[in-house]
Amino acid sequence: MNNPIGCIDDAAIAELVIPRFLRYVRVCTTSNRYIEETPSTPEQWDLARLLAEELRSLGFMEVELTDHCYVIARLSASPGKEGSPPIGFLAHLDTVSDAPGWNVRPQLVKNYDGRKIKLNGGLVLDPETEPDLAAQIGRDIIHTDGTTLLGADDKAGIAEIIGAAEYLLAHPELKHGPVELIFTPDEETGKGLPDFPLHSIKSIACYTLDGGPLGELEVECFNAYGVDVQFLGKVIHPGSARGILVNAALMAASFAVMLPRSESPESTDGYYGYYCPMVIKGDHENASLELLIRDFEEKEAERRIRALASFARAVEAQFPGGTVTVTTKKQYANMREKIDERPEVLEILKKAACNLDIDFQLKPVRGGTDGSRLTELGIPTPNIFTGGRNFHSRTEWAAISDMVMACKLVIELIRLWSISLTAD
Repeated sequence: MNNPIGCIDDAAIAELVIPRFLRYVRVCTTSNRYIEETPSTPEQWDLARLLAEELRSLGFMEVELTDHCYVIARLSASPGKEGSPPIGFLAHLDTVSDAPGWNVRPQLVKNYDGRKIKLNGGLVLDPETEPDLAAQIGRDIIHTDGTTLLGADDKAGIAEIIGAAEYLLAHPELKHGPVELIFTPDEETGKGLPDFPLHSIKSIACYTLDGGPLGELEVECFNAYGVDVQFLGKVIHPGSARGILVNAALMAASFAVMLPRSESPESTDGYYGYYCPMVIKGDHENASLELLIRDFEEKEAERRIRALASFARAVEAQFPGGTVTVTTKKQYANMREKIDERPEVLEILKKAACNLDIDFQLKPVRGGTDGSRLTELGIPTPNIFTGGRNFHSRTEWAAISDMVMACKLVIELIRLWSISLTAD
């Protein structure tokens, strides 16, 4: 270890992070991508208010809870560090709607023995098929009970950020510059920070804690589009349908099977993008298909958008008299280019990881974070691991040792920013 942060007792950090995490995951914050309002669900206010009150009780003098459920808190610089640049740390309040997020019952396992973990619903956490789980033998983990997701995405990030802030407040000998904490609603909906109070953000750089295993650092993500495909048919009694009926439900099914299976999420990894059907529904007259387009290269995302237009024309040709309308909406952009313009943001992150002897890997995010949108808005925001695994599922779990290191990395980043640069 090359600095005093590396010598911080892991047990002391765990005591700051883990009880918080166990408390946060019990607060239901499932978001709803079909609701345009921000936040999309009232439950997110429960966690937002809890965090705002907790931050005030820790001694934060500046805590704001906006009209749209953004929590923003500021930690003033240590004496003599007022000229250091303000930096921020960001995590999101909501959990995805793909798996149940209410009545979460986290299971804390001390000194994991390496056996299969049987969950409700016949689900199993198996170290033989999950090398990351096998690597936790002798360590502590937290997993779901199988009836819900766990919520490490992204309540682990929240707990690690606030844990780091509490440590700094309790150890004034660790000098630091201005620090901003930001907790956001509706990240899982892909909205991209609607109604975000950018004008009030002081940070010149941010870091999201919204990643997976220890050492994963991410500075590039997908270009993301949401696509709504509408199918309009013609209705008549099935007994009189010959030559007249245009079945919109069948049109939607025909469109869906045109999507290349080789370009689906389950068939791709690394830098390969995909089409991802999310919801298909309808009847004889009206049907719809909701899907996502993801790719690291904008030209490849645009290729897929053009392909969807050709699929639409093909379906119309198969179903004379029916119409297909394709509407696309940009959700967020690859953050790589904007972060490359500010190389010090990544270099300080890499240095912090090295100082803590973290064997880091730069990986692409096969998804996006609120940091993607914040980067697009002018504040470069790489993503940091949180220790969670199997996100968005009933088999979600988290490694406590990874969570501890994520918290330490936040503290070390704050320390390095206070000595590496001065504010303009």
